Amino acid sequence: MAEKNSSGAAEAPKKDLKTVKAEQKARRKNEKIEAKERKKAKKAGKRGFFKQIADVFKMTRKADPSVLWWMIGAFVAALVIGLVIGLLTGSPVLWTLMFIPLGLLAAIIIMNKKAEKAAFSQIDGRPGAAGAALSQLGRGWVVDDDPIAVNPRTQETVFRATGKAGVVLVADGEYNRAKKLAEKQRKHLQRFLPNVEIRVLQVGKGPSEIELHEVKSTIKRMKKTLNRHEVRAVEQRISSMPVNNLGIPKGVDPNKMRPDRKAMRGR
Repeated sequence: MAEKNSSGAAEAPKKDLKTVKAEQKARRKNEKIEAKERKKAKKAGKRGFFKQIADVFKMTRKADPSVLWWMIGAFVAALVIGLVIGLLTGSPVLWTLMFIPLGLLAAIIIMNKKAEKAAFSQIDGRPGAAGAALSQLGRGWVVDDDPIAVNPRTQETVFRATGKAGVVLVADGEYNRAKKLAEKQRKHLQRFLPNVEIRVLQVGKGPSEIELHEVKSTIKRMKKTLNRHEVRAVEQRISSMPVNNLGIPKGVDPNKMRPDRKAMRGR
């Protein structure tokens, strides 16, 4: 009996050792599977990036067929610059090869600019499009999601952005009615902000208007008149002003009308 117990006790460790080895083997197998899955996901991510680039190019080319020639021109121009520098320094091949990535970058920048214009062309003329253009200003600007003034009957709108260039009002709609609506808002703001530059832009295709895709670049070029702390103070002052209770007309939803930022960045 004692011998049986001792043999059973001797078998127990052997059984445990087999179990441990089996678990280790299973763990290594799982780690290999996980590593393969991560590798596949990484490759899929890379394919996804290039697919997005291809999708952006197709969308842009559909709206502007000349984009291909612009991209080729930018790439060739970069190579020519590299070749000229190479000829002057005695290393034409080296400099040409060095400028290939710059040529590709120039082509992608051209595509992104054209893609941005194409994206805005899809919403141009719709109520609230000015808000979509202002949403692209990015850091340093405080942009109201909703229009600060609306003509409910004819759907002219005025959107506001506050930044280092002061306060910018962007009017959208029929020229005369939109101008009147924006001027009313400008005078109202001027009473509360007497020392702040308040500018008015009108979106459209007329001689005194700017196109939708030019709103961002036009505002970015404006002269800076406020520092970061003054911008915050102006925004706080605006927040304390009486709220315009006019509702947003049907069809105006700037949150749903913003162009695809990923498409603009090409990723």
